[in-house]
Amino acid sequence: MPKLFSRFEDTKVIFAYMRKITFYLFAVILVGCQVDKKSAQSASFSGEIVNPTNNYVVLYKDEVIIDSAKLDENNRFSLKLDSIQEGLYHFDHHPELQYVYLEKGDSLTIRLNTSDFDESLVFSGTGEGINNFLLEMFLTYEEEEPTINNFYELEPEAFSNKIDSLRQSKFQLLTELENDIALSEKAMEIARANIDYTYYAYYEKYPFKHRRKLGEKSIHELSNNFYRYRKNIDYNNTNLTYFRPYYNYMIYNIGNMSYMDCAEECKHGQGKTKSPLHYNLHKLKLIDSLVKENSLRDNLFRNVAMDYLLKVHDNKENNNFFIEDFHKRSGNNKHIEEIDGLYRGIQNIQPGNQIPDLELWNTDGEKVSLRELTNSKNVVLYFWTGTQKRQFENINRKIQELQAKNKDVRYIGVNYKTEQPQWMGIIENYRLDKNLQFRSDNFEQLTNALIIYPLNKCITMKDGAIVDAFDNLYSLK
Repeated sequence: MPKLFSRFEDTKVIFAYMRKITFYLFAVILVGCQVDKKSAQSASFSGEIVNPTNNYVVLYKDEVIIDSAKLDENNRFSLKLDSIQEGLYHFDHHPELQYVYLEKGDSLTIRLNTSDFDESLVFSGTGEGINNFLLEMFLTYEEEEPTINNFYELEPEAFSNKIDSLRQSKFQLLTELENDIALSEKAMEIARANIDYTYYAYYEKYPFKHRRKLGEKSIHELSNNFYRYRKNIDYNNTNLTYFRPYYNYMIYNIGNMSYMDCAEECKHGQGKTKSPLHYNLHKLKLIDSLVKENSLRDNLFRNVAMDYLLKVHDNKENNNFFIEDFHKRSGNNKHIEEIDGLYRGIQNIQPGNQIPDLELWNTDGEKVSLRELTNSKNVVLYFWTGTQKRQFENINRKIQELQAKNKDVRYIGVNYKTEQPQWMGIIENYRLDKNLQFRSDNFEQLTNALIIYPLNKCITMKDGAIVDAFDNLYSLK
C-alpha cells in the first residue's frame, strides 16, 4: 500500500511556510502609507545589490528590454519609467533574474545579496505587497517540493486531497493580503494564477511520477473529476504568456493530454505511444488546436522541437518527418531560424558522416582542423569548460580511467568558454596531454555544429566517421 503521511509531516510544511511568511505579514502593515497612485503615469524601480556579479540591472517586459541602469559606487541603481504598462516584468542581474510586478505610481525598492539571491531579496515601497507575496510563494514552492514528491506515491483521491489542501492554504494567505491591500484586478489575476497553475501542474505530473515510483501495476483509472480544473484553463492569456508557473503548466498539460490522446485514439495498448516521433507529433497537433496566442504558441512549439531534437536522437528519416510537420503547423514561428539551425546541425552529425570541419587551437597557438584530428582508427571527442571546475574534474577522472583501459583509443578534449591563459593553466596544473587538448574560441559555431548537449555528451568515431554523436561519456567502458 502507498505510504500515507502523518499529521506531523503535513504540519512541517505549514510551519516552514509560516516562518517564511512572517516578513510578508509584517510588510503588509506598512503599506497603509502608500501614496495615491491613481493620477500617476510613471513608476520607479531602484535598489541595492550586495556582492554584485556584474555592473548592471536590466528590466524586461516579456522578451523586450525596457531599461537598464549601471550600479553606482555604493552598488545602487535607479530606474525612472515615465510611462509603464501595468503587469509582470523581470529584472536581470546576470546570471540571476527574478519577477517584479509594476503598476503606474509604484515606487519600488529592492535589496538583495547575490550569494543568496532569492532568499535575500526584499521588496519595499509602493507596490511591495504583491511582489513580496509572489516571492514568498516562489520560496515556499521550492521548500514544499520534496514533500510533494512523496505525495506521488499516494492513490489518486489521497493525492488530490493533499494538493488541494496546500493550494487552499495559499488562497487563504492571498485573501488576508487582499483584506489589507487594495490589489488591482491584474495583480490579483497574477497572484491567483501563481497559485493555481503551480498546483495544477502537480496533477498533470501525477500519472507519470506515480507509475515511476510504484511500477506498472500502480496505474489507476483517473476520473474526470481528477482533472476537474481543466475546464477553467485559458490557453490564450496574454497577461501570463511569460509567467513561469503558467508556461510550465502548459508544457505538462500538453504532454499529458497528448499521451492520453495517443493511448486512446491510436490504440497502441496499455497507454504506450508507438514512438517518440509519434508522441511528439501529437504534441504539435494539440498545440495547433488549442493555443492561438502567438507568443505562447511559438514558445510551446519551440519547446516540443527542442525537446525532441535534443533528447530523442532519432534517425534521419524521423527527424525529417518531424521538421516537416513542425513547418506545416508553425512555419512562421519566431524561433524558426534557431530550430532549423539545430535540425541541420543534428542531420550533419548522423552516424556514418564525417565530423564537421571546424577550426580549433592547439596548445602551441596554432589553428588545426578538427576533421584531421579525428581521422584515425578509434576516437572519442569530449568537451569541457574552465567555468565548471567540478564537472571538469569529474570528466578528467573518467578520461584517465578510460585511457588506462583502452590504449588504442584517442580521447580528444575540446575546451570552450575559457580564455587561452586560463585554459593553458588548467592543462599545466592537471598535467593533461597537450597533444590531445584543443580549444574553440567560437562557442556558437561549436555548439551549432556539434550540438554540445547534454552536459556529459561525447562523440565516438571510427576510421574518421561518426559512430554516435550523442554518446554519454560516463557510459563508456
